[in-house]
Amino acid sequence: MAAMQVAESLPGGQARDVPREPPPEQGSGFRCLSARLCALHPDDSSSARTEIHLLFDQLISENYDEVGGVAPEDVSALLVQACRLVPLNQNHLVSKVSQLIHHLLNRLQLLQNALKGIQSLLNGGKMKLTQTEELGALLAVLKKSMFHGLPGLNIELPTVLYPTPLPQYDGRPPVKPQQSESNTSRPTVNKKKKSKVKSRKIQQEEEEEESSGEREAAPITGSGKENLREGSTPCSSSLGVPSLPVEGSSMAGRDRVSTPFRSASWKKVSSSESDYSDAEGGMQSKMRSYQAKVRQGALACFLSTIKSIEKKVLYGYWSAFVPDTPELGSPQSVSLMTLTLKDPSAKTRACALQVLSAILEGSKQFLSVAEDTSDHRRAFTPFSVMIASSIRELHRCLLLALVAESSSQTLTQIIKCLANLVSNSPYNRLKLSLLTKVWNQIKPYIRHKDVNVRVSSLTLLGAIVSTHAPLPEVQLLLQQPCSSGLSNSNSATPHLSAPDWWKKTPSGPFLEEASVSSPKGSSEPCWLIRLCISTVVLPKEESCSSSDAGCAAGSIYEPSPMRLEALQVLAHLAKGYFSMAQVYLMELGEVICKCMGEADPSIQLHGAKLLEELGTGLIQQYKPDSTIAPDQRVPVTVVVMFWMMMLNGPLPRALQNSEHPTLQASTCDALSSILPEAFSSLPSDRQILCITMLLGLNDSKNRLVKAATSRALGVYVLFPCLRQDVIFVADTANAILMSLQDKSLNVRAKAAWSLGNLTDTLIVNMETPDPSFQEEFSGLLLLKMLRSAIEASRDKDKVKSNAVRALGNLLHFLQPSHIEKPRFAEIIEESIQALISTVLNEAAMKVRWNACYAVGNVFKNPALPLGTAPWTSQAYNALTSVVTSCKNFKVRIRSATALSIPSKREQYGSAEQYVQIWNALVTALQKSEDTTDFLEFKYCASLRTQICQALIHLLSLASASDLPCIRETLESNGDMVQSFILQFLKSGAEGDDTGAPHSLHERDQMVRTALEHIGSIQALAGDSAKRAIMDFLEDTLTICFDSSGSQVALLGLTDR
Repeated sequence: MAAMQVAESLPGGQARDVPREPPPEQGSGFRCLSARLCALHPDDSSSARTEIHLLFDQLISENYDEVGGVAPEDVSALLVQACRLVPLNQNHLVSKVSQLIHHLLNRLQLLQNALKGIQSLLNGGKMKLTQTEELGALLAVLKKSMFHGLPGLNIELPTVLYPTPLPQYDGRPPVKPQQSESNTSRPTVNKKKKSKVKSRKIQQEEEEEESSGEREAAPITGSGKENLREGSTPCSSSLGVPSLPVEGSSMAGRDRVSTPFRSASWKKVSSSESDYSDAEGGMQSKMRSYQAKVRQGALACFLSTIKSIEKKVLYGYWSAFVPDTPELGSPQSVSLMTLTLKDPSAKTRACALQVLSAILEGSKQFLSVAEDTSDHRRAFTPFSVMIASSIRELHRCLLLALVAESSSQTLTQIIKCLANLVSNSPYNRLKLSLLTKVWNQIKPYIRHKDVNVRVSSLTLLGAIVSTHAPLPEVQLLLQQPCSSGLSNSNSATPHLSAPDWWKKTPSGPFLEEASVSSPKGSSEPCWLIRLCISTVVLPKEESCSSSDAGCAAGSIYEPSPMRLEALQVLAHLAKGYFSMAQVYLMELGEVICKCMGEADPSIQLHGAKLLEELGTGLIQQYKPDSTIAPDQRVPVTVVVMFWMMMLNGPLPRALQNSEHPTLQASTCDALSSILPEAFSSLPSDRQILCITMLLGLNDSKNRLVKAATSRALGVYVLFPCLRQDVIFVADTANAILMSLQDKSLNVRAKAAWSLGNLTDTLIVNMETPDPSFQEEFSGLLLLKMLRSAIEASRDKDKVKSNAVRALGNLLHFLQPSHIEKPRFAEIIEESIQALISTVLNEAAMKVRWNACYAVGNVFKNPALPLGTAPWTSQAYNALTSVVTSCKNFKVRIRSATALSIPSKREQYGSAEQYVQIWNALVTALQKSEDTTDFLEFKYCASLRTQICQALIHLLSLASASDLPCIRETLESNGDMVQSFILQFLKSGAEGDDTGAPHSLHERDQMVRTALEHIGSIQALAGDSAKRAIMDFLEDTLTICFDSSGSQVALLGLTDR
């Protein structure tokens, strides 16, 4: 921590909350000498020159390493006075001034080097920030250094920052609502172009870049004028910026900022006031440059700190660096947005935005707790409200920075930061209008002169249409007229074309067909889709500027980054707002064909991604649970036309482009998104083309291609028109089994998923009246599939979860003709042992859930010797162990479901086995709320429902030898069991899909069936167990009937 100690001990740093007890003479030498120098007036006499010589020598000899409390403003004032006093013809004095400047500014360079040292330690992993005190001390030093020399600020900071989920509140009463901004006059500010006049060679390229982005404030008229005096701490209104319109004001509907932000009041100097010499100006510029570099170094060091600690630790310091909405009359806390809005250096502003972006990146879970509330009159502010307030303030400040910024590079960082904020904010829990303000402010920047600004603007629009999609607010924004938001005369972006510039439509044969895919009532076009299409396919309007990186020589289109981002936005729209994208389906098909036919692999790749999203959107419309009305769906005939365009275009060439395996993989994914109903309507040669290409690519040596092909085959094998094709299913099975042996885990995981799908197809084919598929399917292939699935069940969890699913399906599919063969006996035993082992192993819960499901599938095959085979007791013991002790309630539910599947008493084995299952279920019912994980409580009702159904099912199959043990359990736990069965009868299934009957009649009938079965049992003479069990069931039904009847009667009386 030596570097931190250096940073804390340097002059010019900000004062801290708890400074050390200063010695009596600390800093007095510098202040006395400075006061004496400032008291002098320009005088060319020898006595005056002698006194100045003496003062300069004393200042140079001062030990600044031991002197604290010297502010940068004091150093700057001293150097300005020194330059005023020294005549330029006095070479010796000029030399002394230069030595003094060098001596004082070297102290700042030491601070820069200290920060660089900390950054190097962080980047090298040599500084382990494990202790709260260490991290807090470092962050305190960095925050102090971030504002080093920033004009107009004099802040006090503690020596250590401590993590806290909530800011420190004082006991102020609730704040009255702020007045509408429309009732106050708004300041108007005129921009001035800053001339780049460099008087000395010491101003190098980096300083030139910074000065070109410095902000210069013009005189402000009106009541909104604010002066940032030295040493003052500005409140929200004194940041030098106008506020955005508040909700309810007359300006709120426009969602724009009419006056750009100006900062740096220390630069508010007219030409008449500028009586400093060129030497003085150069000295001030150098001082400002040094101070800016210190701030940049601190920000770079903070960025390294963010990357070296966990996000959950970082967010403990959220309120120290991210702004919150200030209360009326209270000062605005200093934060990263203070630098973004006030720092005169464009590079420093960009650094601050990079740090803020790094904080926001990956913050979705942290920000997800935010929630707006209208109840502000509370004794405390909830954490959720505080985070929501912080999100709103970030939106406000970034939009102010957006309209104020003149540097293109910093402007790009602002928009990227906004995109990060939008991607992580929970707009579904916040009040409306935040996205509307961002949307309307960013639209003009799509036509900015700098290509990087244009690209980042599209990125931001993409973030808006992809966050929590679909959002009603964004839906309305997409339907805005094309010219909305483009007529802002005060826009910071003067490079705009006519308002209808994006209405230009690319020519092509698809225009006549575009209306075919438009559902009724969707005539309103989406301007953003039109913009993106135009960006991708239309020639650029102007010649490529020098800033247009990615614009190849001789290219007639927009720069490649612009086109790629436009394709990305189209993909987001297709995914989140397909109802709008479907209007342009055929037109987008032409765009995809054009992109995939180009030479640039990146353009081809993004075209394939867009195709996949469109295909997925079409599939979603035709799912059984889709809420889209049939007349609002894209007709199957149009979908067939769309895919014919793809298959007759460049898609097959992209699939065979072995030079670009990533493109091949993406095209495979796109081809797997074809609508099954459309695939069956394709000409047979196009169907064969798809199947042949996929089966051929499965032999690819590239793992990406092989994984994508395996997945695509797993999709195709579920198609109704293909699943009964024995040859295709067999070819697909052989291809998948080959991929299961691949060295790549990703390939094996995809192949296992496809094997699970293929075995699902086998089960579906069992339910068809035509037995030809089962008869024709190869027994040898079944053996191969079983062996491969057993081997895969020992693989990693990603593979294992689908391998056990496939095992259950295969054992369910086995026909008596297979089971009778000796060669199947060993493989069946091995398969079941693999399932039992997986049920009991402490694997991922998804794996164990699938294993329980698979065992239940095995129980469904009446041809297997369940009840007599040696593995019967092992399977039941595994399931009863899980139902009573597994931490995950969904796995318990699935095991209880499996225990209720056998349909005959003999399948449960001996009386001892039956009783063991019964007692385990009763125990599981008792422990149905025993969990330390509160997330499991929501599955308690579902678990009890499934256990009750299993108990009633066992009663309906019980034999005479089972009754005594059942009576014994009911005598000791009858009240508990009865209470839960009554709940089951009254409420039915809840939560997880349990397969339990849902209607009251079905549940009641289950109990009556069990009662009738118990009554039909021929009990042994003198055995009272039968009567006790029947009394229990009759009593349960009576209580349920009386309770239901009384409820109905009560409701009837209430109605009357």
